[in-house]
Amino acid sequence: MALAAIQALYDDDDDKTDEIRVKKHEEDTEDRMAVLNDPAFSVMSKIKLNLTPAIAIQPIDTSSFLDIKTREVLYNPKYEDMYAPIYGPTNPNLTQQQRTFKNVLNGYAESTTLSDFQFENQRRTFDSFGYAVDPTVGEHATPQLVGDQIRAEINEGMTIFETAKKPAGEKRKKDKNYDSGDVEGFQGPWAPYADEITTSRPSEEEQKEIDEYLSKRRKAKRPTRDEQNAIRARDPESTTLDKEAEDPSSTTLHIKDPYDYQGRSFLHIPQDVGVNLRSEDPPQRCFIPKQCIHTYKGHTKAIQKIHYFPVSAHLFLTCSMDCKVKLWEFYNERRCVRTYAGHSQAVRDVSFNFGGTEFLSASYDKSVKLWDTETGQVKSKFSVRKIPYCVSFNPSESKQHLFICGMSDKKILCFDIRSGHVVQEYDRHLGAINTVTFVDRNRRIVSTSDDKSIRVWEWNIPVDFKYIAEPTMHSMPAVAQSKNGRYLAFQSMDNQIRIMEPMANFRWKSKKVFKGHM
Repeated sequence: MALAAIQALYDDDDDKTDEIRVKKHEEDTEDRMAVLNDPAFSVMSKIKLNLTPAIAIQPIDTSSFLDIKTREVLYNPKYEDMYAPIYGPTNPNLTQQQRTFKNVLNGYAESTTLSDFQFENQRRTFDSFGYAVDPTVGEHATPQLVGDQIRAEINEGMTIFETAKKPAGEKRKKDKNYDSGDVEGFQGPWAPYADEITTSRPSEEEQKEIDEYLSKRRKAKRPTRDEQNAIRARDPESTTLDKEAEDPSSTTLHIKDPYDYQGRSFLHIPQDVGVNLRSEDPPQRCFIPKQCIHTYKGHTKAIQKIHYFPVSAHLFLTCSMDCKVKLWEFYNERRCVRTYAGHSQAVRDVSFNFGGTEFLSASYDKSVKLWDTETGQVKSKFSVRKIPYCVSFNPSESKQHLFICGMSDKKILCFDIRSGHVVQEYDRHLGAINTVTFVDRNRRIVSTSDDKSIRVWEWNIPVDFKYIAEPTMHSMPAVAQSKNGRYLAFQSMDNQIRIMEPMANFRWKSKKVFKGHM
């Protein structure tokens, strides 16, 4: 009991002490707040503190940054975002050229869409005129020209496609004749124009002026014999046939018996050689030559062409770089029968006519001569402006007055011996003509050229109906035809011999390619 009374006494004292302390603290707090709320002593009225950060309700900078190497954008950016300047750390030691942004080694390339026609049109315009439309300008902007501004003002900015257009005028009239029943007069789409001038020779007045001009030029020097003869012998009715007053051509007969006991000349086909030379049938058996049985000597320089006598081949012609043509025997004593001299430069090609009584010779002196085989007389001389590379009579017996000549100026000319005029011209090749061959019963012509192509023509039609040119083809300077006319052998410059079938749409025989030459 005593302990309980003592404990109760102490508990009452502690409670009173705590109450006194709390009451005193409340009084001190009220005094302090009174001082703060007093306007005379308040600092809050003069200084206002706002510790909340400032937050923008509306966005100030709406731009977004793109990586310079980004290739795809998954939203629709604005123009300012796409073409904004580049930000970020840079190397201060770089030069101005190195700091330039580029996606290729030497600059910046952008892909664009442009039609092939517009690209070629602007490229050719710049190559021809020196100006073109600036490709960096957008489609909706005003076109700007770059390059030669003075030339652009003169042409009013027109492209080469626009300047090529010509005002529509009156069309030239043609001498049309579409009647296929008229064999001789049919012209079709190749009819000449009504006002076309087919002759190229000057008029009589112009010729007089030309002669006077040439005579004045010759006063300073003595005229040669050829120049004097050319003025005296000029035929005003002919444009290509030149009959000289004194032809320098000559011939030499090397045999003592040009005629036999019956009065037949050496052109007559012999019957005492052990071979039937009149037969057109091939021999029963053929053999590969194994040894040299004879050597023909007479030319002093390289031989250019060998041409056999028609049908019998008992004689053959050779043309050489020594400006001469020689006729040889193939059987018996194998003598040189006659020499034909008259060209001033090397002879390129020779060709017999159907019967072998005449032959043509083409030379580098830009002339073609018609010779009499038996007498060696020059019957006609055809002066051409370019070098004739090949010459050939029309094999048809009814057209022995016509021959064709392949020229170095990419043309094939057809001459009429009777008038001396050029009656047809084939000019579709892009290089010098190498060979001309008649096929399909002499109704078509196969020509080869330095342009590495083969063209097939209809006789007397100057448009080729077959053009053969492959990427792997080479120039073919020599062509030979089989006896039956079914095959053509072409010597190619890639050391091959290729075979063609003219009767099978002029197709190559793929299994008939001869290789082995080095």
